Amino acid sequence: MLAPVSRLRKDEIIELSKGRCKHGHSYLEHYNCWKLEKKNPEKIGFLDIEASNLKANFGIMLSYCIKEADGSKIWFDTITKKDAETDLDKRIVKHCIEDMKRFDRVIGHYSTKYDIPFIRTRALIHRLEFPEFGELNHTDVYYMAKRLLCLHSNRQNVIAEAIQGEDIKTSIAPIYWIKALQGDQKSIDYILDHNKKDVLQLEGNYNILEKYTKNLKKSI
Repeated sequence: MLAPVSRLRKDEIIELSKGRCKHGHSYLEHYNCWKLEKKNPEKIGFLDIEASNLKANFGIMLSYCIKEADGSKIWFDTITKKDAETDLDKRIVKHCIEDMKRFDRVIGHYSTKYDIPFIRTRALIHRLEFPEFGELNHTDVYYMAKRLLCLHSNRQNVIAEAIQGEDIKTSIAPIYWIKALQGDQKSIDYILDHNKKDVLQLEGNYNILEKYTKNLKKSI
């Protein structure tokens, strides 16, 4: 696997170019060797999207957030009034994919069935390149909770109430999701706030559950 130079710092690229793996190749060429031999920790991002419909051929992405693990940085974008009037979510889908590639692994909740397929579908509709098999690892906290816990529901907020002691998410008020399609800024701001709380809550759930399981190298 070639090194993802687009998301590496200059000093990291220099280090990779100078080093040689056990196979005799530059770490730029054998990036996986560098991660194994140098025990470089994965760059993890907590991913969540908000959309106007559960099906990607009937709805569009309204916002996305990707929070870096153990840090405060959140990469995000939202639809704008101009987007709504022209190419819909093409710009933010492209931006979302670029931000996903900053990480080695993205973590979501029910993202196996929703977030990842939705983004991939919108990307293909817009003729955008989506990460291919093996490019990016993925973990779904929904399935972690389903296996590890015994709750009446495996919804993210139910899990958070049980193991974190609180639910910080705002309610889903349908009018905001509808008006966001018209580029209403108040609605877009509400959705983004909801989206940010989602990834914060997601990280909290993952940090508690991950010690009871093993992260497998599962591709998006």
